[in-house]
Amino acid sequence: MEPFRVHILGCGSAMPTMHHYPSMQIIECRGKLYMVDCGEGAQLQMRRSGLSFEKLGHIFISHLHGDHCFGLIGMISTFGLLGRTSTLHVYAPAELEAMLQAQMQLFFHDLGYPLEFHPVDTKVRQTIFEDRSITVETIPLEHRMPCAGFLFREKPSLPHIRRDMIDMYGIPTSQIMNIKNGQGYTLPDGTIVEHERLVTPAEPPRSYAYCSDTRYIPTLHQQLLGVSTLYHESTYAQDKLSGAEKYYHSTAQQAAQVALNAHAGKLLIGHYSARYTDENVLLNEARQTFPNTLLTNEMDVFDI
Repeated sequence: MEPFRVHILGCGSAMPTMHHYPSMQIIECRGKLYMVDCGEGAQLQMRRSGLSFEKLGHIFISHLHGDHCFGLIGMISTFGLLGRTSTLHVYAPAELEAMLQAQMQLFFHDLGYPLEFHPVDTKVRQTIFEDRSITVETIPLEHRMPCAGFLFREKPSLPHIRRDMIDMYGIPTSQIMNIKNGQGYTLPDGTIVEHERLVTPAEPPRSYAYCSDTRYIPTLHQQLLGVSTLYHESTYAQDKLSGAEKYYHSTAQQAAQVALNAHAGKLLIGHYSARYTDENVLLNEARQTFPNTLLTNEMDVFDI
């Protein structure tokens, strides 16, 4: 299977800590990179990760709190200094566009490459990006300001050719793509070899849901059913439930409940409050509800 994975560049919350950078991730799918949130230090973290700047063409911003977007203008500047020529696409709440344009007019005489802004309606579920490999949908969330998560879905692959059957029937290589696309093959004597005998099914498509800052939404799982990997913010433990409700954040137990109800493959938690010097408190709480839970830390890489 081709790589489909998430690189954690930062997993902290708004309050700076000695342990974590603010929120930022890179999703890698079929040779392309997609950034989700772009906190301060994003370009430095990307350099440390060894990921290619050239392969990053799309940046998705969940909401306009600084710990999720203060690194954006620096990334844009660095791309220009590196001689980028291909278009950079930014997807974010509409209010960011004017601020971004003002910064660009102030700091850049000639950026050197096109930047295309795509306003995101955080209140509706919609597909905002699609190519031959993947689709990206918004996930409406509930925070103190307009906020959306993002659901990355891998498109189905073609079935695998059974080389033993191809050799046995002497089928020419010119017919391989026709067979992959659903056709059978007719032998010289008129015998039809059914498509199903010549292939094995492709692996099921994988999916990754990024649920940024949000309070617990009891119905959220309905938008995430069967997701392969779920990232859900877990700012607090359950003993700080009142704080989570006040500031529109979630507890580790609540994140685990969403994963359980969604029948997720695995749960990644992050966006830790600075009050926790040992995040195993959050991990242990989540695992009581959803055992296949993992902590995120900078430079972690998870297969989706």
